[in-house]
Amino acid sequence: MINIGKILILTGVILIIAGIILTQFQFAKFPGRLPGDLYIKKGNFTFYFPWVTCLLASIIITIIVRFLGRK
Repeated sequence: MINIGKILILTGVILIIAGIILTQFQFAKFPGRLPGDLYIKKGNFTFYFPWVTCLLASIIITIIVRFLGRK
């Protein structure tokens, strides 16, 4: 249980830091609509699925977690 608590605290700290960065540096937009993201627009229907953006975010988070998780 102690490990789960540490993971939750670390996740919370990371989210707080990310929130501060995003609110203070509004000129730095998160990469959106990268090449490869699905964007379909037909009439009144719009479908957007940012799978490349999600993949990039997943890779960055994995690198950060592995770097912080080393003993």
